[in-house]
Amino acid sequence: MTINLLIDSGNTCFKWATVDEFGQLTKHSVFNEQLSEASLRSAWSELERPEQIAYSSVSATAILAWVQTVATVLWPEVPLIVARSEAQAFGVCNAYQQPEKLGVDRWLALVATHHYYPGPACIVDCGTAITVDLMNEQGQHQGGLISPGLRLMRQSLAQGTANLAFDNETYETGLSNFTAAAIHNGTLFAAVGLITQVLNTQAEATPLILTGGDAEHIVPHLSVNATLDTDLVLRGLAVLLQKKAA
Repeated sequence: MTINLLIDSGNTCFKWATVDEFGQLTKHSVFNEQLSEASLRSAWSELERPEQIAYSSVSATAILAWVQTVATVLWPEVPLIVARSEAQAFGVCNAYQQPEKLGVDRWLALVATHHYYPGPACIVDCGTAITVDLMNEQGQHQGGLISPGLRLMRQSLAQGTANLAFDNETYETGLSNFTAAAIHNGTLFAAVGLITQVLNTQAEATPLILTGGDAEHIVPHLSVNATLDTDLVLRGLAVLLQKKAA
């Protein structure tokens, strides 16, 4: 069976997946602080030899060096393609004045959405940062927004105030009668409000697609239906390899 290796190196987590010719993903992830060249080599030594490797990163460049070293040792003849944001490709047109400045994770999410969920879309990545991007039916990116993610919002309160400690626990949703829950719900509602406000500015109902580590926490609190696809960036890498092979 032919497989490809897809790698999404984020600000908090390092994720990889093998994808077969039927599009089936087998995914793994590790926190960046737990990652090393040795641990990567140990994990990948169990994998079947891939035909191609696609890599996306918004994190430290040192991780790419580890990936290149391990891939070269394990599979010396396998090409490694590093994804870059482009002005126009795969049916998507980038709205940024400097297209390369659009985060590659956002670019790949646009590519995956256009391929797997054709039509207009509001794409929200609920990761270390919350990013919101709008795209029309023709694949024209309309621009986007960036906000701190849930954890970053809570950390900023802890770092910027004397009496608000960081707490990443989950609490019952609603008005709260103790500080930790009030912070939890205040930051959660801030994220929900951002998404809701963007949707409310659209002339017509726009399908909503959520991805990223906190997407599952945010989806239940939205007042509109949303598609949850936590593998959107990896799927964008799969499209990149599929189109390049065609």
